Amino acid sequence: MMEEWIMLIQEIGFPIIVSFYLLYRIETKLDAIHTALTAMKD
Repeated sequence: MMEEWIMLIQEIGFPIIVSFYLLYRIETKLDAIHTALTAMKD
C-alpha cells in the first residue's frame, strides 16, 4: 500500500513541480514585458 502511494507521488508530483516552476518563470517574463510596454506608452 505504501509503495503505491510513493509511486503515485513520484509520477504526479514531479510534473506538478515542473509546471509550477515554468509558470513562475513565464510570469516574471510577462511582468517584464508589461513594464516595458507601459514605459514605452509614457
